[in-house]
Amino acid sequence: MTKKITTLFISCLMILSCQKEKTQKVTTYNSVEPAKDTLQISNPKPTPEANDKIIISKKHKPNSISLDLDGDGLKDVVNIVQNLENQKYGLEILFGNRKLDYLGMGKDIVGQGFDDIDWVGIFEVAPRNEIYYNNVNDDGEILTEDQVKESDKIKLPNDGIFIHQAESCGGGVIYLKNGKYEWIQQE
Repeated sequence: MTKKITTLFISCLMILSCQKEKTQKVTTYNSVEPAKDTLQISNPKPTPEANDKIIISKKHKPNSISLDLDGDGLKDVVNIVQNLENQKYGLEILFGNRKLDYLGMGKDIVGQGFDDIDWVGIFEVAPRNEIYYNNVNDDGEILTEDQVKESDKIKLPNDGIFIHQAESCGGGVIYLKNGKYEWIQQE
């Protein structure tokens, strides 16, 4: 009987020890809090300081651009980064107001059906006040500006992020509209 109680006691200690070990392995992330009157961006992600599995891409040239994505007059920086856990690439957006956001790296980018920007060959600023429009119709045909209704043309309110495949058609502009990321298809 003493042997059974001792075995039961040791088993309970082992279970409790394992439970304690599991709780100690949980990683918590410090969220980046925006100032009270700044733009709210959806889906904040862990900061790279807390997640050492995210690195700036060495594959992409350039891998960093400066712009004013949110229109607050402060310089924002967008880096192409890679998640080392799943090897997928995405965008790290460092806002001038110290807010941080991520797109891609295994999560769908602006509802476009892709979660990796490994394919990006052109990475540059889409300047504010430029006119853009989705230039591909539902049948995959490329549209000229004359074929697009004026109401479908978008004058960027702030700078945007232009990403494109270098040697083939495909890419677009990512910009902010009312605090939400939007996509304009380009070829």
